[in-house]
Formats: sequence, C-alpha cells, structure tokens
Amino acid sequence: MVTTAAGYRRRYVASRVGVYLLAILAALLCAAPFLWSLITAFKQNRDLYNPQNNPFLFNRPATPDHITYLFQHTAFGTFAWNTLWVGVLVVGITLVLGLPAAYALARLDRPWAGWFGIGIFLVYLVPPSLLFLSLSRIVVAWGLQDSTWSLVLVYPTITIPVSVWLLIGFLKGIPKDIEEQAMVDGYSRVGAFIRAVVPLAFPGIVAVVVFAFTLTASEYIYALSFVSPTSQKVISTGVPTELVRGDVFFWQSLQAATVLVAVPIALVFNLFLDRFIAGFTQGAVKG
Repeated sequence: MVTTAAGYRRRYVASRVGVYLLAILAALLCAAPFLWSLITAFKQNRDLYNPQNNPFLFNRPATPDHITYLFQHTAFGTFAWNTLWVGVLVVGITLVLGLPAAYALARLDRPWAGWFGIGIFLVYLVPPSLLFLSLSRIVVAWGLQDSTWSLVLVYPTITIPVSVWLLIGFLKGIPKDIEEQAMVDGYSRVGAFIRAVVPLAFPGIVAVVVFAFTLTASEYIYALSFVSPTSQKVISTGVPTELVRGDVFFWQSLQAATVLVAVPIALVFNLFLDRFIAGFTQGAVKG
C-alpha cells in the first residue's frame, strides 16, 4: 500500500512537472515574435543585416535611434491618437446600437428573431472588398472622404453584426426573472434593462469592447481606401506607408511601432482577460 501511494505521488509530480514544462514552452513560443520585435527595435543596422548574427541577441551595442526616428521623423503620435479616438467612438456606437438590438432579439418572443439574428451575423461574413464600392459612395455623399470620420461611419458596419450575435447568446444566459422582478419594483423595461441586465452582462460587454477596438485598430482596407492625408491616417495604414518607402524598409522602426502598440493593448487585455473569456464562451454556448 505504501509502495502504491509513493508511486502515485511520483506519477502525480511527474505529470504536473510535464504540464508546467509544456506551458512554459508554449509561452516561450508565443512570446518569441514579440521578443524578436523588441530586440530588433534596438539593433544597429550592421547587427541586423548580418545573417551570421543571432537574431535574439545584441551582437553590437543597442541603440535607441530607431525609436527616436519613429517619433521625430514620422507622425506616429498622430496615428496613435487617431486610432484611439476612432476606436473609442466605434466601440461606443457598437454598444449603443448593439446592446438594445441584442436584448430585443434575446428577450422579445417573435418567430423571426432567430432567423433575424442569423441574418445579422451573416452580414459580418461578407468580405469588405465586396462592400467597398457601395460604402465609398456613401462616404463621398456625406463628404467624409480623406477624413477619419469616414472610418467612424464605416467600421460599425463590421463591429455591430458580430457584437449583436455575441450579446444575444450572453443575454439568453441571464434569467428573465431578474428584469421581471425589477419591473415589479416599479422600473420600466428600459430601466430594468439598464439597472438589472447590463451589470450582469458586463463580461459580454467587455468581450464586445475588446473585439470592436481590436478590429478597428487592425483594419487596413477601408483605412487605406478612404483616408490619404498623413494627418488623418491611423496606425494600421500610417506606419507602413511612412516606414516603407519603395524598396527601403525602416525595419527597426517598424518593429518599434509594433511593440509600442502591442504593449498597452496587451496590458488592458490581461486586466479583463477573465471577463473577456467568460463573455465569449457564454455567448458561444448559450447562442
């Protein structure tokens, strides 16, 4: 019996060690591109362009010149600011329109609600290249060409459909009794929705916020097509057009821009990671 218990403990310890080693290996593999970008951003040209050098080591002394170039010789700060305020506005529009739509489809018992929800999600699957011509006519008709406001107008057509679909699944997991009790206490349906349902739907809302902002910050086709002035560009188009000039690539500055954008997003994402996962998993299961 003692031998069996000792063998069980050894197998348990070995399995746990194996799991942790695999987790560390997976983390290193996932972090390798970011580490490479971080190191590359501080490398000298002679260090970077020598194929005999180790890409993960500083074979020559590190230099901050490429980060300095990014801020002093490009409009990177303007790109970051444009990306931030466009993303915030798109997220706000997505929530203002997506939450009520999702609530109506999840709560109001109508025979067409399910098919209507599927139709909304299918809109998201339409490739942006197919909508480009029609959306460009709308942008021109509103006089928003070469302005970041064109992106504020266009991006919700991408973020709202999938956000509604996600929130429908999440709201279906919230018992109806909660808002019915709030209405018994004297709240209207809108009041019950705001005071009782929205706080419980916070994980789903976080998932929508992260999804909408990430999609807005990384979108390229519309940003390249509708905005051409440097002062109006966002990061997804401004950085490559400023740092890729013909056959000349400012490689270290490109990697520096990648790191400077990724770090704040990663920090915010990790702060809400649990709620983000809960929002996506519950929305997927209940939908």
